[in-house]
Amino acid sequence: MLQTPSGGAGRGTAATDSGLMSIGTVLNALRDEFPEVTISKIRFLESEGLIEPQRTPSGYRKFSAEDVERLARVLRMQRDHYLPLKVIREHLDAMERGEAVQLPVLSRQRDGEVVAAPSEAPTAARIGRAELLAAAEIDDRDLQEWESYGLITPLEDGVYDAEAVTVASLVSELGRFGIEPRHLRVMKAAADREAGLVDQVVAPLRRHRNPQTRAHAEARTKELAALTVKLHAALVQTALGVRLA
Repeated sequence: MLQTPSGGAGRGTAATDSGLMSIGTVLNALRDEFPEVTISKIRFLESEGLIEPQRTPSGYRKFSAEDVERLARVLRMQRDHYLPLKVIREHLDAMERGEAVQLPVLSRQRDGEVVAAPSEAPTAARIGRAELLAAAEIDDRDLQEWESYGLITPLEDGVYDAEAVTVASLVSELGRFGIEPRHLRVMKAAADREAGLVDQVVAPLRRHRNPQTRAHAEARTKELAALTVKLHAALVQTALGVRLA
């Protein structure tokens, strides 16, 4: 259970309860379990109808403890079950209606249709181009430029992994400091090399005939990915510390 301040009930109305949380407070509450969650990701999930925080008269988001718990459930289902957002929303709505529902296991989407399949071949949530532009608050020209540098890459059917929202938001934020997309090619190249290293480690598990072993490969991939991200961040911090010393 997440440790959050007590908040008021009711969703989508003007926030008046001082116990409600700002989006920054929510981010801090989630970071222990979801270290890669961002404000942009929370805003995107709101735009997809997964959560409905209250709003102050001046338009600021305010979240109740119930909102934060629902948000955590969404993130867990994305992380642990690779479910599309539409499926997650329908599942949570059914739970709120008191219906006895079983969490589905999915592998792919076909023309917007969710197709059930064994858990050994999950697929991450996907979003369309218009959804990505809206969630990251960028225009099509920006996205085209970032795609030309390989910072964001559409999947075969023209949609994007939901993580593209985080990438786009971070590229946009770095731009405010004068760091242009062409400057980020070195970071993309480093990320590709790190991903290649992880692939080498888990490749034997993925090729195994045993479905449980292949499923273990996915868990090992996520674990190694998290470790490489932490190491990369620590190395950058160390390098900056040495240069500023």
